[in-house]
Amino acid sequence: MKEDFLKYQAQTTPHPLAIEISHAKGSYIFDKNNKAHLDFVAGVSANSVGHCNENVNNAITKQIQTYTHVMVYGEFIQEPQLDLCKKLASTLPESLSSVYLVNSGTEATEGALKLAKRFTKRSEIIAANNAYHGNTAGAMSVCGAEQQNSAFRPLVPGTRFIQFNNEDDLQKITTKTAGVILETIQGGAGFVEPQNDFLSKVKKKCDEVGALLILDEIQSGVGRTGTFWGFENYNVTPDIFITGKGLGGGMPIGAFISSQEIMDSLKDNPKLGHITTFGGHPVIAAAANATIDEILNSNLHKEALRKEHLIRKYLKHPRIKEIRGKGLMLALIMESSEIADHVVLNALDQGLILFWLLYEKRAVRITPPLTISDEELRKGCETLTNILNNISL
Repeated sequence: MKEDFLKYQAQTTPHPLAIEISHAKGSYIFDKNNKAHLDFVAGVSANSVGHCNENVNNAITKQIQTYTHVMVYGEFIQEPQLDLCKKLASTLPESLSSVYLVNSGTEATEGALKLAKRFTKRSEIIAANNAYHGNTAGAMSVCGAEQQNSAFRPLVPGTRFIQFNNEDDLQKITTKTAGVILETIQGGAGFVEPQNDFLSKVKKKCDEVGALLILDEIQSGVGRTGTFWGFENYNVTPDIFITGKGLGGGMPIGAFISSQEIMDSLKDNPKLGHITTFGGHPVIAAAANATIDEILNSNLHKEALRKEHLIRKYLKHPRIKEIRGKGLMLALIMESSEIADHVVLNALDQGLILFWLLYEKRAVRITPPLTISDEELRKGCETLTNILNNISL
């Protein structure tokens, strides 16, 4: 399989992990030799309620037996879609009540950027250095990571960059600015949290000049940071909101959300301001509905903070210079990138799945399913600690 994988399937890096997957359940992924791998990554924050969650699978099965794709998004009334839009709105402030369902976080970014430009009739976007909002040309244009972008220029023009948490840079937000797009917690940059009410200060500046604040919670939302939405931790409400990843419980989904007034600007002059064939797919919407119910009914979002405390308690080691992030979105900052690489690769041999971050090369990602047990956390942290104890680098 590995030979065919490398030959026929387009690759994203020269050295993929290339585990041959047999099946997955709960917090474990099993390879073709039936070796169990404890999953501390959750498909990069996507499998929020674990692998093959019974309630999510039941919802998928029921919907498949009812109907799958019947029409492009926005034309027919489909109960799973509508239920999901209402459910999402019920978890958000009243100003975020109009939901546009799409296929991925990247598409949600694209839709949000178009919406900000269309509503304000401006073209400039402000974004943060070392942000990550997706990998299409439009999303890359607001990522501020030249090491990724340089090979693909020219990208979409009109973006200016600020430094996350740098209040002096807020003067760059002017009456020319359509929108400011920021991650609530910067992901690829190393799980960097906003400091000193930075996000609320950005929102205030946006209000002063008539720009829209777009918050990207593709990774930090859906219960991962101790509240259902990450911005609830930071005293701010965005004008446009982006979600994805963990919303689908392992299925592909994204959404951008705003007020009805703002969102209505996409439906006319011109009509079809944003269109998608498969966005809001009824099977995916059913999975997302079950995922939200599972998290809220089990208080998994609140449990994330308690589990964070366990991880921080277990992972005290001189090789770990800092643990960044919140809830079950944590990054271990090692002494060097070489140590981070050693930890990830050796953990795989020992049945523990860890991963890297995009830009912060010293980081080791810990983003397990929200359903992970205390004992599984202890076991994984013990494996990780043993690896650190035996490093000779």
